[in-house]
Amino acid sequence: MLQVVFHTDYLRYNFGSGHPFTPDRWEALADLLEETGIPIHWTRPGPALESDVLDVHDSSYVDTVKAASKDHLHSAWARYGLGTADVPVFHDMHDATCAVCGGSLAAGRRLLEGANFPILQLGGGLHHAMPARAAGFCVYNDVAMLIRLLRRNGMRVAYVDIDVHHADGVQAIFYRDPNVLTVSMHQSGQYLYPGTGSVDELGSGEAVGTAVNVPLHPGTGDASYLECFDAVVPPTLTRFSPDVLVVEVGADAHYLDPLANLNLTTFAYRDLFDRLVGLSKDLSGGRMVVTLGGGYNFDSTIRIWTILAYRLADIPPPEQLPPSWVYRWESRLKGSAGPSLHDQESTGQLQDLRSVAAEVNARTVESLIDTLNQLA
Repeated sequence: MLQVVFHTDYLRYNFGSGHPFTPDRWEALADLLEETGIPIHWTRPGPALESDVLDVHDSSYVDTVKAASKDHLHSAWARYGLGTADVPVFHDMHDATCAVCGGSLAAGRRLLEGANFPILQLGGGLHHAMPARAAGFCVYNDVAMLIRLLRRNGMRVAYVDIDVHHADGVQAIFYRDPNVLTVSMHQSGQYLYPGTGSVDELGSGEAVGTAVNVPLHPGTGDASYLECFDAVVPPTLTRFSPDVLVVEVGADAHYLDPLANLNLTTFAYRDLFDRLVGLSKDLSGGRMVVTLGGGYNFDSTIRIWTILAYRLADIPPPEQLPPSWVYRWESRLKGSAGPSLHDQESTGQLQDLRSVAAEVNARTVESLIDTLNQLA
């Protein structure tokens, strides 16, 4: 049975009409999972407490978020990353973000109670938020709160992020902690927000070697992505020997995503999920929390996350989306790939671009592996 943490209060995390980070994705996914009939044990979490937020964020920043939740027009908020195009303020922003963060913390507490199976947080993945600054659609960093909870209870945490954007906030918060490994696979910061995540960002002090970045060239397709993953992630996690695996599954490396330039298909995501579940079983006794993340093509994002849910449940997914669900969400599925859960087979039209990317990626990974071996 799939273990899912979700609360309808997540849907209050809403930057407004037209903003790419819409809670409609979470609502549609929850609706789809119920429609498909996958066996689910739902956990309804409470919000993160202020003490949880202060584990990660500066008190002056938290006070600012609270104030901005009531006064949407104050010019001082901009220096905290609020009131920007990326992070416009909205009513009750603090409470709404705490609702989302509470889900990640609830998933972590399930592990601390002895769960040795994957737990899906049907939201979250706000990995760009910094201790004193909002960034990249992220107000508070739920992933960092989760990791800090696990660390406080003595767990050694490996964090793997497959969002197309670098996990800069999580990396920065744990950059000096040798008991937290952060691995981020993302489009190179030379070409994409937030502009960080190069191979020479490796951690600091005793934690050198526990920040691992795989910056991928625009045009990267399934084969090159999986080759890079296999070359870096399993040996790095094995060497680190984690007690628990935390994974952020952004769906924005898909070829239809409008905010990035990688070219993965749903088949690559399927294979990634197989690998991540296997690593969790082999290295952390099955203990794994999976959050969602980015994904800005509505259709491909929902299909990828549905494939994820079925893989975590260890149940074969349906071949097609239920017609009744498609009908309910028809207005958001314009330009969809059709009723199939998976993409259609590649036409080969992107092969030249993928070939160039594969050559660049191979050189990047070779350099990274040499560096990590020297640090081992």
